[in-house]
Amino acid sequence: MNDLPICLTCGVQYAAPRENCPICEDERQYVGWQGQRWTSLNELREAGHKPMIAEEGAGVVGVGVDPATAIGQRALLVRTPAGNVLWDMVTYLDDDILREVTELGGVDAIAISHPHFYGTMVEWAHAFDAPVYIHAKDREWVARPDESVVFWEGETREIVEGLTLINAGVHFDGGQVMHWRDGEEGRGALFSGDILQVVPDRRWVSFMHSYPNLIPERPRTVRRALSLLAPYDFDRVYGGWWKRVVHTDGADAVRRSAERYLAFALDDSDS
Repeated sequence: MNDLPICLTCGVQYAAPRENCPICEDERQYVGWQGQRWTSLNELREAGHKPMIAEEGAGVVGVGVDPATAIGQRALLVRTPAGNVLWDMVTYLDDDILREVTELGGVDAIAISHPHFYGTMVEWAHAFDAPVYIHAKDREWVARPDESVVFWEGETREIVEGLTLINAGVHFDGGQVMHWRDGEEGRGALFSGDILQVVPDRRWVSFMHSYPNLIPERPRTVRRALSLLAPYDFDRVYGGWWKRVVHTDGADAVRRSAERYLAFALDDSDS
């Protein structure tokens, strides 16, 4: 399937050729300034991309590519005694990446925060014979339907012992984060993609409906996310890009960030 079309702007692989990318036409993304353009894994490999594999924290390995593809995110391989979970996704995939990830223990499950990061998730799922966990509220955005994709419902879902998905609902209705109970020597860790965006001042996170078009998230959605996260302890928050990590007091950083965000909301009385 190395010639299946991949949107050059968002990096999502589609099941068949098409003229448009609905993910990029949505207000939370954008069509590239040169118009809709397509690539494929074959073309990306010919362009000379190389894997970037580097530790991002204890038991957490970043999986990316150089030069970066799509919007430049990196995935995270979370390594636990109960199994390895690949959190979020990149577009690129080749034998070198597969070999390096396999040497790190492989992938037992995949979970992706939101549609902008779906990338080549089915290719990865097939390569490791691993299920991909997507919240059912984002079913419509899956560009390459496949039996490896598991649509879950409700507010939480434990996918590997100690690793729990939480439907925060920020950015997309199905937007999910992942809590690692035993991360950071038992202090806990949260993997947020850009559902909770770790900002350049890495003591804080923020919340947006659309990042490229600067549309704020609804206050009621932020309050719901904060409520769902309240029972979980976590010291670190891993964002969606290299080194975008809140290193300490992560749960408090999220709470303070939500309070600050809501304080700047113009009027949330009926939101």
